Amino acid sequence: MILAATTDTGYKLLLILHLLAVIVALAPAVAHPIMANQAKRLDHSARNALYGFMATNSQRVYGTGLVLAGVFGFGLVGMSSDEYSMSEGWLAAAVIIWIAMTGILHAALAPAERRLGTGDSAAESRVQAAGGAITLLAVVMLYLMVFQPGH
Repeated sequence: MILAATTDTGYKLLLILHLLAVIVALAPAVAHPIMANQAKRLDHSARNALYGFMATNSQRVYGTGLVLAGVFGFGLVGMSSDEYSMSEGWLAAAVIIWIAMTGILHAALAPAERRLGTGDSAAESRVQAAGGAITLLAVVMLYLMVFQPGH
């Protein structure tokens, strides 16, 4: 069902929502490494509190943003008339990357951040690995969205 063309107001409003959700979802890729580096200067209890705060927001705020970014993205494809199709390779790859990012966030990063928030310093390497993977996937996703190879 074709709801709008890419030049219509409805499509552009959904695009704004999609981009806002992406910004919220990817904020920790920038903010968390900075906060973690600064946390090294804090005393043990303050550091644990900061890590706990980061963990709480990973699923509640960033996770929600990541899920909504995907949902709005699917909406954009559906509203784009014939301009975009899920059969395009770059778009199919973007969906796979989005699923991977969501899985890593919920299955690896958030639990490791929670453990780090309780004082388990061994979880720090897992936080760094999962966060790095999400950041790398985000860069690949950004490349796909901007350049749309094959489109």
